Amino acid sequence: MPDRFAELAQAAKTAQVDARALADALRRHLRGEVRFDDGSRALYATDGSSYRQVPIGVVIPRDNEDVIAAVALAREYGAPILCRGGGTSLAGQCCNVAVVLDFSKYMAQILEIDPVRRLARVQPGVILDHLRAAAEKHHLTFGPDPATHDRCTLGGMIGNNSCGVHSVMAGKTDDNIEGLDVLTYDGLRLCVGPTSGEELEKLIKEGGRRSGIYSRLTALAAAYGELIRQRYPNIPRRVSGYNLNYLLPENGFQIARALVGSEGTCVTVLEATCRLVESPPERVLLVIAYQDIYQCADHVPDIMAHHPIGLEGMDDLLIEYTRRKGINAEGLALLPEGGGWLLAEFGAATASEAEAQAQGLMAALGREPSPPQMRLFTDKQQTKRVWEVRESSLGATSHVPGEPLTWEGWEDSAVAPEKLGNYLRELRKLMNGYGYRGTLYGHFGHGCVHNRTNFDMESREGIAQYRKFVEEATDLVVSYGGSLSGEHGDGQSRAELLPKMFGPELVQAFREFKAIWDPEWKMNPGKVVEPYRLDENLRLGENYRPWEPETHFQFVDDHGSLAYATLRCVGVGKCRHYEGGVMCPSFRVTREEEHSTRGRAHLLWEMAKGEIIRDGWQDENVKRSLDLCLACKGCKSDCPVGVDVATYKAEFLSHYYHGRNRPLSAYAVTNLDTWSRAAARIPGLVNLVTQLPGPRDLVKLLGGIPRQRRIPALAPQTFREWFRRRRPVNLGEPPVLLWPDTFNNHFLPDTAKAGVEVLEAAGFRVLIPGAQLCCGRPLYDWGMLDRAKALLVEILDTLAGEIEAGIPIVVLEPSCAAVFRDELLGLFPRDDRAHKLAKQTYVLAEFLEKRAPDFPLPQFPGRALVHGHCHQKALMKMTDEEAVLRRMGIECGAPAPGCCGMAGAFGFEQDKYQVSLAIGELELLPAVRRAAADTLIIADGFSCREQIAQCTDRHALHLAEIIQMALDEEEIPLDAYPETRRLQRHRAEVRRSMQRAGLVLAGIAGGMALLWNLGRNR
Repeated sequence: MPDRFAELAQAAKTAQVDARALADALRRHLRGEVRFDDGSRALYATDGSSYRQVPIGVVIPRDNEDVIAAVALAREYGAPILCRGGGTSLAGQCCNVAVVLDFSKYMAQILEIDPVRRLARVQPGVILDHLRAAAEKHHLTFGPDPATHDRCTLGGMIGNNSCGVHSVMAGKTDDNIEGLDVLTYDGLRLCVGPTSGEELEKLIKEGGRRSGIYSRLTALAAAYGELIRQRYPNIPRRVSGYNLNYLLPENGFQIARALVGSEGTCVTVLEATCRLVESPPERVLLVIAYQDIYQCADHVPDIMAHHPIGLEGMDDLLIEYTRRKGINAEGLALLPEGGGWLLAEFGAATASEAEAQAQGLMAALGREPSPPQMRLFTDKQQTKRVWEVRESSLGATSHVPGEPLTWEGWEDSAVAPEKLGNYLRELRKLMNGYGYRGTLYGHFGHGCVHNRTNFDMESREGIAQYRKFVEEATDLVVSYGGSLSGEHGDGQSRAELLPKMFGPELVQAFREFKAIWDPEWKMNPGKVVEPYRLDENLRLGENYRPWEPETHFQFVDDHGSLAYATLRCVGVGKCRHYEGGVMCPSFRVTREEEHSTRGRAHLLWEMAKGEIIRDGWQDENVKRSLDLCLACKGCKSDCPVGVDVATYKAEFLSHYYHGRNRPLSAYAVTNLDTWSRAAARIPGLVNLVTQLPGPRDLVKLLGGIPRQRRIPALAPQTFREWFRRRRPVNLGEPPVLLWPDTFNNHFLPDTAKAGVEVLEAAGFRVLIPGAQLCCGRPLYDWGMLDRAKALLVEILDTLAGEIEAGIPIVVLEPSCAAVFRDELLGLFPRDDRAHKLAKQTYVLAEFLEKRAPDFPLPQFPGRALVHGHCHQKALMKMTDEEAVLRRMGIECGAPAPGCCGMAGAFGFEQDKYQVSLAIGELELLPAVRRAAADTLIIADGFSCREQIAQCTDRHALHLAEIIQMALDEEEIPLDAYPETRRLQRHRAEVRRSMQRAGLVLAGIAGGMALLWNLGRNR
């Protein structure tokens, strides 16, 4: 029999499928999306693991009928099936040579919540946080909550038997699933759950395929029951292997829970009935610091006796890596001094009850001979910051500056909590013996340990050593009565080792369990049972030789390699969250993997690999993926490993368009500085053309601008012209150079004038560059890097004296400041002048906080809604802006950290207009419309202000204008918005310039007509 299973598994792994015919059939029968193109296959070729297998194709079903039809057609064509949720699996179970069913886009509905019975019915694509938010309305929650809770799906959690922080409160996913609606590969749909003896007898008597399943499961439980009882580790986090323990009579013959953790190797889940538990409404966090992580582990049993609802551990190496990567600085600053940390969360009905529980533990630990350092957090914001340190662990331990690459592979072992300390000591000793360096952290309350280790996955010797290490590590954890996996599953990285943990008899039982459900072995073949070897299908491997083209950006943090830079993405999928964060606005609207940071990075990596994506810089799959990238830079800061798609996009487009023309609109936008200078000579005439019906419509048509957009009007007088005519102020005071960017120079000079007044009030002598310079911000969006570099060289040469003198440079437009702080260093990393300029560049709030902290800011009590430009949020942060406003007595709030949707010229492109609006409507625009009439709307970015002005009845002001209003003690009219007077003044100036131009044109036309008539009369 084992040989027969091996033959079936091998046949499934090597199945030859007519992919084109299958794709055609799927398109005829499905309402959902069928994607068998190379780009889609490349997108789904890997997950969060070190493995890679290119799928046959991808199906995105809309409903159960699509799933049933897709599985039937796959069976007809002999194609394996792989069900996928968020794609963050770490053991390789989410990539395979199969037809991928991605449930995350459409089949993501919460079908029912029954607060009385404490049950929820969900589709497999439901995001965990969405279920938790819906349940919280009834003071309930779904207990398991892995670190990916804001993007992982219930289907994926069921596949992996996920756990998370609060498994100590509510158990693993298998403890919280009451029933499943499943589909077998051969087309049987059935609902499974707990089965009484009477129900079981009735089902077996029915006959047919369903009866056969129940009959054979009963026989399996009878044959292997004693071995299951003897050999299954009796620990909280046994996730390895199949859940055959739930087939035992004492566990209610609970087939749904037996299928949890089967990693899609048995059935397709169509629907799940989940158990909900009480959610403590008030929580506090106690951070406990010991000398090292081993002492932390030793104290876990004592701490668990006080019944925390979560208990996590972190070692000193994780903290060191986090600090070196420059992330979560606020959270790190809150940790008490130590070399290992435990995060104990307590929850109760009231804050005082939760705090009393924590203080009880503190008192007990304080009586120890060597008491630990402790800090209790009751402030929700501080608590959130500390939790962010723990939740960012996977990303924080990847691509650490100065360290080799780290990988999963032995990142999920688990032992009994009382054995954790000694296990960690021996595990570290084993790692040291192999010369490996890796962090130790995880869910210590249940004895589960996570890490990432610097395995060499690119040489034959390194891969052989990796195999030897995990084999010895398996022996170690088994000697402690533990489990290879504590929540991530076996997939490919651990499945080969299951005989060491369970013995050959139980592994045979696993084979039989799979065969009962999947007789043809076509469900995710090669995972869990009859697995691929742990050292095959590696994403890199000994033959990994990526394409290394010459690039404009130097990628100094990635060994000068674009391929290495794209390898930063470890698949954690933080870019796929649906709420909050700067990253990734296009994904939040389209829900498409290709529009996520992860998807784009994977496609670029595949381009460098050259196997599926073969056209290099000319590849249309990569181009299509990058088209909707807003270059917001959110991924550079929000992505835990610093994937920088904005830079990758600029680099790709520079080569993609080499030797070919860009769209006409691209040249209009990228040469904004040039035509603005020309237009400044005749602003009234230009405004007549761009603002009046008829001419403006023609301009939009020629420029590819959506008809719904308004073209910004030129100011009658540029800021530079105004500044040149005024008398110098504060002679002899410290100088500061104000950067007159194109936007605030030509379109909104009142902002720059306000900047001058504020800086002078702060006691500085304001200078501007002698020559008209431009940072070239729009050029990067179209990859015009040759001109971008030329403009930057011109700036470095022109401002050489100011740079050498260390004169600070204040840039009012955040996107221009970002060029000096980011792109400049990426293009000229070895130019000392570039580094000095970057350090001397400030946005206004930064300058006031860091260089003028004693400036008594004028008071301007009121409320403000503050929207930060994405580049400012990503690179400079909003901390200083908020501090300045607080010092002025302004109560400020932000709609959310997301993007406005305009993103420079992005929102002015015809084919991107709807996406631009949809992004704005996620958070910003509704918040602006809800704001009270007397609320200040503050946005420093020109594009952000345009989006607000064009999509609401409000106009945002720059921080400089707010401070200027306060300095001038400007009264806000009671019957109008705070910005109304300034807006009216600006519009009147534009209107007068147009009238003057109109009179001139009329005079010229009249004169020409008179001359023509005189000529005729002669």
